[in-house]
Amino acid sequence: MSALSITYDGPRATITLTQPEVRNAFSDEVIADITAAFAEVGSRDEVRVVVLAAQGPAFCAGANLNWMRRMADYTRGENLQDAGKLAEMLRVIYECPKPTIARVQGDVYAGGMGLVAACDMAVSVDSAGFCLSEVKLGLIPATISPYVIRSMGPRAAHRYFLTAERFDAAEALRIGFVHAVVAAEALDAKVDELAKAITVASPNAVRACKKLLQDVAERDINTELIAATVESIADIRASSEGKEGVQSFLQKRKPRWLA
Repeated sequence: MSALSITYDGPRATITLTQPEVRNAFSDEVIADITAAFAEVGSRDEVRVVVLAAQGPAFCAGANLNWMRRMADYTRGENLQDAGKLAEMLRVIYECPKPTIARVQGDVYAGGMGLVAACDMAVSVDSAGFCLSEVKLGLIPATISPYVIRSMGPRAAHRYFLTAERFDAAEALRIGFVHAVVAAEALDAKVDELAKAITVASPNAVRACKKLLQDVAERDINTELIAATVESIADIRASSEGKEGVQSFLQKRKPRWLA
């Protein structure tokens, strides 16, 4: 079963995560599918805007359990390779030449926060919850950090990275992580409003403007920074507490540091 679908409607491409039964969580296969999907839509001349959507009650719950089970036994070298693929997916989304809109219809956890942050803009339903839960598992949100920190700002990141608190859509709006919060029945209309604003503008100007934003305001996400985040997550995944945190989560027990 495919992890996603791609649909085209005139100048708009929609990439939809289609695994609600696992809360649209990541695996290495899903990461490869998302990377390929954004590369494909980004290369199409007729596409002017890309919407990232999802099915079910969750937008994306981070890593799926089967992937986490495999990851728990990875060596540091395997973790480096694995994290590198996630970093590449985020880079491809972030650098997509077409403007991107995250249509957040449900909860966003851990690595899913990176998906939203890598998009140019985000619209959320008012019932969605958000959480950077990594430290509870003995991990850190390293690979997604360049995108999430610039989306919510360093001050908010200090709180939510360190506490792993769940916060609601109103707070996500207040800190700038999402651009609009609406009732579920108004979600598509708000996404349509943003998509229309993009598609009625000059195609060349929009393309140049996105490049301008990255060159002037946001360009510090470079190969060195990406490599450093990959090293960081590989180190902590391979650490004793990182392994214990993941195993305790999978086994539905408290980690040893709470015993």
